[in-house]
Amino acid sequence: MTEPLSFAPQSPLTDDLTLLFQRHAAEMHADTPPESIHMLPREALVSPDIDFFVLRRSGKPVGMAALKRLNDAHGEVKSMHVLAEARGRGLSRLMLDHLIEHARRSGLTRLSLETGAQPGFAAARGLYARGGFAECPPFGSYRPDPNSVFMTLAL
Repeated sequence: MTEPLSFAPQSPLTDDLTLLFQRHAAEMHADTPPESIHMLPREALVSPDIDFFVLRRSGKPVGMAALKRLNDAHGEVKSMHVLAEARGRGLSRLMLDHLIEHARRSGLTRLSLETGAQPGFAAARGLYARGGFAECPPFGSYRPDPNSVFMTLAL
């Protein structure tokens, strides 16, 4: 029997999301120098320019992702994370597909992201590449960083 999944907008301040944010922060700090970490603090994800989503399996949060509008046409994937024990089941791809579709429905014509250049981020880079993203120069307020890979997708 397949456990029910939901991917829906929610406040990043919801009480039962603490573990997701703790794990996400720990993974970012494990591989990346502090000056190269571009993850937004939980509170900063509460913004009219950010749509925050939670992936739940049988009601329990197992993943999160956010879409930040940079302008009327360009959005950025932020804070995408799936708990380690829930990985390997296609949940990251499910979330990415939902974000891409949400961006299209929102009228965006481009979706970009920043991810790590370190070996620990290889799976993420592969996921984004399979989703149609291609490497690009830094966008928005980002600057060149040897610890970052920038990717974009025309919608």
